[in-house]
Amino acid sequence: MKHALSRTGLLLTSLLALTACGPGALPPSAPSALLAQTLPDFRRPTLEGATVDTKASRGQVVVVKFFAKYCEPCKRTLPAAEELHRAHPDVLFIGVAEDERAADVREVVDAYRLSFPVVHDVSNVLSGRYRVTDMPTTFVADASGKVVWVGGPENTETGLPLAIAAAK
Repeated sequence: MKHALSRTGLLLTSLLALTACGPGALPPSAPSALLAQTLPDFRRPTLEGATVDTKASRGQVVVVKFFAKYCEPCKRTLPAAEELHRAHPDVLFIGVAEDERAADVREVVDAYRLSFPVVHDVSNVLSGRYRVTDMPTTFVADASGKVVWVGGPENTETGLPLAIAAAK
């Protein structure tokens, strides 16, 4: 499987975030009512049976990535998200799958070998709470729990590494 963003590309992007843009510089964000607001808390079971709790994660950077099997842009961004997850073990990555069937969610997790926790939002409660209208949509919150960046379908791959670096 070919990854959308290679490990070398991730390192280069991270270096650019720290040098060219300067420390703390955020890339352009997709419009969202949640920008500069507290990340909406949720406590949900993951596909693996563990529980993910965003409120308990205060004190660390959190990435919440909404995706679905039918979403073509998601197929391009999930490999890059997995690479970033592995490169930043101090960042809590949470996938939120909007598919109707758990089998579809499991298929996506297996196909992209996702190792971050994935929540199946079968009733779209979380997408409503986060006001997700397009996919993929990715939220980055800093250690205080404030949403500092939102990635939409056009800027998720390139902006996410920069946003993580700036949120740290």
